Amino acid sequence: MTNRIKLHSGISRRGLLGLGLGVAAAPALTACGGVSTSGADGGEGAVNFLSTQFTQVEERQRFEKILGARVSSPKVAFNPVDAPTFATTVKSQLDAGKVQLSLLGGLHGDLAPHAERLTDLGDVLGSLGDRGFSSDLTDLAKLSGDTTRYVPWMQATYVLAVNKKALEWLPSGADVQKLTYDQLLSWMTSARQANGNKPVFGFPAGPKGLYHRFFQGFLLPSFTGGQITTFRGRDAAVAWDYMKQLWAQTVPASTNYDSMQEPLQRGEVLVAWDHVARLRDAPGDKPDDWLMVPAPRGPRGLGYMLVVAGLAIPEGAPEADKAKEVIKALTTGEVQADVLRENAFFPVTGAEIPADLPGAVKLEAGAVKAQQEADGAIVSLPPVGVGARDGEVGQIFKNVFKEVCLDGKPVQGVLDAQATQLNAILDELKVPCWRPDPGDNPCRVV
Repeated sequence: MTNRIKLHSGISRRGLLGLGLGVAAAPALTACGGVSTSGADGGEGAVNFLSTQFTQVEERQRFEKILGARVSSPKVAFNPVDAPTFATTVKSQLDAGKVQLSLLGGLHGDLAPHAERLTDLGDVLGSLGDRGFSSDLTDLAKLSGDTTRYVPWMQATYVLAVNKKALEWLPSGADVQKLTYDQLLSWMTSARQANGNKPVFGFPAGPKGLYHRFFQGFLLPSFTGGQITTFRGRDAAVAWDYMKQLWAQTVPASTNYDSMQEPLQRGEVLVAWDHVARLRDAPGDKPDDWLMVPAPRGPRGLGYMLVVAGLAIPEGAPEADKAKEVIKALTTGEVQADVLRENAFFPVTGAEIPADLPGAVKLEAGAVKAQQEADGAIVSLPPVGVGARDGEVGQIFKNVFKEVCLDGKPVQGVLDAQATQLNAILDELKVPCWRPDPGDNPCRVV
């Protein structure tokens, strides 16, 4: 029987990324019209929408197309920014009492530090009973309190993309749909040797790559059962020693890759891990040549990171009523399907997966479902409550990668030094730990 692993606020992994995984037809995107999506200040009466999501140019353009097609009124000015900019902008406007933002879109962890600055959206959520939100998600939206601080927007995770050419080197007895980390290493080692000593594994370790999420949500939970409290323990040292070995079988140009879909398209790599939204275009027009599969499992289980995004309204928002209408529009089944189809973020409602998905997204849907339902799955969240310092927390994990995998420094010494830096940040923040660590307050590396 599949283990049932609880997140904070009573959330269970079966209530997440298991929504709408049937197949049904969905209306096609209609023509754009009626909405300003020019960014910045949309002018008087506009809903200024600040978001940590869809910051890449192509993602932003596709989402603006959805806004134009589906939100006929009011006018929306969509502004995607990085998480630190989001945190400082929200805090500065609300602290100064000069709020220009009317709608916020961010990950659970982006919104959590501002819980007391967010409008109670219980009335909005109550009016959306037909959406089919999971009670697990609506509980999470209370941000550990009794008040609904955001309405669930969308969810995502990370998976492995596999060009079928690489399957000829798969170790005997290994199931590509149920890999272990040892099997992945053996596979990539054999592939390199058989490929003229040219690695086929790619990793998004570029300046804007999301590789720190691999360490936070996949590697460490799979080897240690935790993310923060176990950061420098014996099991963590084993995990990083493994990562050093895997890196030796990785395409060196990975330090330049911000997203894996382009190098996969070009054939520079045949197997890669990345966010589902950043693998969307990898198969191009040949989806039959590709697989999307769950992340590997380690000694403690199959660790994977769940990305939950929500829509919130800050206290004092100038266009709060209009913002509520936008929230209602973005949670319709049609828009949830559009966002999946265009940007590979999965529904948080009862909306079914449409039949006309791009080939890669359809492949991802199967991988997401298998990963979510795997025995021994360990759900992780991105850092919660760290606000503008998320970049600093993420940098700690990047530092370990650089010093261990690129510079060849002894693992335990690196972990001890970086744990001191991480604790210095956490001691200032004084926030509870997030999944998969126990929700102790304050959170610290043991």
